[in-house]
Amino acid sequence: MNGGKRILFLTPQFPFPPEQGGAIRNYHLIRETARQYNVGLLSLVDDQPTPSHLAELACCSQIETVPAPLRSRKERISTLFTSRDPDMAHRLDSAAYASALRRLLTSERYDIVQVEGMEMASYGLLIPQWLDTGARRIVFDDLNAEYLLQRRACVTDLGRPRRWPQAAYSAVQWLRLRRYERMVCQRADASIAVSQLDAEAIARLAPGVEPLVVPNGVDTRGYRTDLPDTLPLRHPNLVFTGKMDFRPNVDAMRWFCAEVWPEVKARVPGVHLYIVGKQPHAEVQALADHDVTVTGYVADILPYFGGADVYIVPLRVGGGTRLKVLEALATGMAMVSTRLGAEGIHLADGEHALLADTAPAFAAATVRLLQDTALRASLGKRARALAELQYDWRQIVPRLFPLYERL
Repeated sequence: MNGGKRILFLTPQFPFPPEQGGAIRNYHLIRETARQYNVGLLSLVDDQPTPSHLAELACCSQIETVPAPLRSRKERISTLFTSRDPDMAHRLDSAAYASALRRLLTSERYDIVQVEGMEMASYGLLIPQWLDTGARRIVFDDLNAEYLLQRRACVTDLGRPRRWPQAAYSAVQWLRLRRYERMVCQRADASIAVSQLDAEAIARLAPGVEPLVVPNGVDTRGYRTDLPDTLPLRHPNLVFTGKMDFRPNVDAMRWFCAEVWPEVKARVPGVHLYIVGKQPHAEVQALADHDVTVTGYVADILPYFGGADVYIVPLRVGGGTRLKVLEALATGMAMVSTRLGAEGIHLADGEHALLADTAPAFAAATVRLLQDTALRASLGKRARALAELQYDWRQIVPRLFPLYERL
């Protein structure tokens, strides 16, 4: 850590343990940035971090935490009708966090404030109200082109009459996010996107904004291609991982089990599906049967990679780049993904993974991998090489440093 610019990260959750998308990205951005700069952290937390968790971020010269706000369903519905802003603008409203941020910025010499995600954007918008223009530079890390995600969710739900209420909600959020996301990106001194596609979507939304692409990555040192099969998993099998109350993941498993899974089971007798991840939604729990295991939270995801025959990414909704895909690449997993699931990652169909978008094509690709061990091995080898070459955090994060210097 050098004595140059000081950078304060604002995060919606404590970055350790890095168990889900935002926390994983925040953790590695902070760790790698702290090798070059003096870094502080102001984080919302559900529970106070343990001493061991704090020790994992000892690279920070200053850490402060504030309890995350609790927002009821009634409050969410109320703001739907009383505010023109999207739900994400209110989701993490906390007077205590705003007060802590103002105190830090008036008492400490931070040169740059990096706002991690749309849910934290409202705090970035407050800073110019407290300080002279230019007193602190604001960098906004847009973890997804959020308006695009909601538009895709709306279009997907329109195809199922039972989900038209959800489609209507997404339509409202999509239109509100267009205005809000444009304002946030234009008021920040610099914006970051996680993929070229997201950068282009933001540039279309906010003329004059040219986001720097800093993709999601993976710590390849923490993953290996020879993970042991230590779990009593049934074989042959498929594995899907993710936070299982996250709407795109719920939709992926619902679609896969309804449209793809019957064909796979018919052609590969005895095949088993493992849906791995915390907080499974009721619709996901309902998928569990003698051929499908819904694990809920697991302390370590790596044994499931070690025991997986084929990794699946049947995502139809979402944006950004999927850390689950990068983790699978780093462990040398044979993978079948939709093109949207692999969006923002330079996967070549048939070289690093098999890509398929329709149910028949996804089923055929899955069956092909289950039945062809040589193809699984060759895809996995090239997948690992791709992760090492293009997606290691140690190579990705330094792309930020010229931006910091310009600011």
